[in-house]
Amino acid sequence: MSDKPTVLFVCVHNAGRSQMAAGYMEALSEGRVQVLSAGSAPKNQINPVAVQAMAEEGIDIANNVPKILTSEAVKESDVVITMGCGDTCPYFPGKRYEDWELVDPAGKDITVVREVRNDIKRRIEQLLSEILPVTA
Repeated sequence: MSDKPTVLFVCVHNAGRSQMAAGYMEALSEGRVQVLSAGSAPKNQINPVAVQAMAEEGIDIANNVPKILTSEAVKESDVVITMGCGDTCPYFPGKRYEDWELVDPAGKDITVVREVRNDIKRRIEQLLSEILPVTA
């Protein structure tokens, strides 16, 4: 087990919300958090509008690949953030679980996806302030 916290982001397709959240967590934590993402029914590629929205922030998620959610991923995580995947996420005692209600960016235009992206960024910043120690 790593000495840094592990955060798992889960949405249905692992093609939009969870990928944007993972991208922000990787960028904003500067390597201080182990980041995982998965989906209960993954698509075969990342949502291109989500890729575009994140590129505007200087974060490249274009080469990410949607992954299936496994019990192992949940077991190795300290924090599990779900985004619309309902009860499909396995539950293990001792983990921190949060469900973020976010608009699904699938099929939405860039304006809507930007709003989702900005909401995710705000939530990531808040989560980081809660899970990482303050450095002097």
